[in-house]
Amino acid sequence: MNSSSQPVDICERTFAFAVRIVKLCRYLERQSWVDRQLVIQLLKAGTSIGANVEEAQAGQSRADFTSKNSIALKEARETIYWLRLLMESDSVSRKRV
Repeated sequence: MNSSSQPVDICERTFAFAVRIVKLCRYLERQSWVDRQLVIQLLKAGTSIGANVEEAQAGQSRADFTSKNSIALKEARETIYWLRLLMESDSVSRKRV
């Protein structure tokens, strides 16, 4: 929600999330070789959420819309996995995430 209590568009929210993922990945790319490999996975999954939500907006059918949003959900779950792995392996602090 924004300051006027209106819901924020899902496309805007997922774009803002992708920006945060990019910034976190820029920070993490300075880390070890192993961390950089995990960052590649995080960057792909974390930024594809918004891309799939955007694609869904132009779905050719209800089924296409649903499919694209389902892919976005899968990418979101994968992103959570990579973030958890980075935190639990002490590659990044929970606070930074």
